Amino acid sequence: MSMRIGHGFDSHRLEAGEGMRLGGVWIACDWRLVAHSDGDALIHALCDALLGAIGGGDIGRLFPDNDPQNRGMDSRIFLREVMRRVREQQYEVVNADMTLIAQVPRMAPHARAIQDTLAAELGVEPERVNLKAKTNEGMGHLGRREGIAAHAVVLLQCVKK
Repeated sequence: MSMRIGHGFDSHRLEAGEGMRLGGVWIACDWRLVAHSDGDALIHALCDALLGAIGGGDIGRLFPDNDPQNRGMDSRIFLREVMRRVREQQYEVVNADMTLIAQVPRMAPHARAIQDTLAAELGVEPERVNLKAKTNEGMGHLGRREGIAAHAVVLLQCVKK
């Protein structure tokens, strides 16, 4: 059985606003992500992890931030295209593990909805998607609420028969 691992990272600036989308879930809060698309750093990191596992480059090559079609785009659309490519290469997700580093917003109330949403997009049971949220203990730009960052690791297995 052929297995592949991929790692992804993404970060975006924060500014005052009325909410943001993370992990495909809308979170009402006093902040917004500054980005060309919706800025969903969790999904962007997940896309890069999936693309890395299949040797497919990165999200910026598929969905450049200078393409007007991607302005304000819901990142779940990006994830669906990436998953189409994963399946096209005859792989499926074994599990995904993600870490969000952010002082705001508080993630605990949203973690289950994010897990369920991403599991549905990946075509796996929610137990195969793990989300950890960490603050940066007030240190650096993340600790000063100037941005957020996300890491994702995925394991894929080949389903060729």
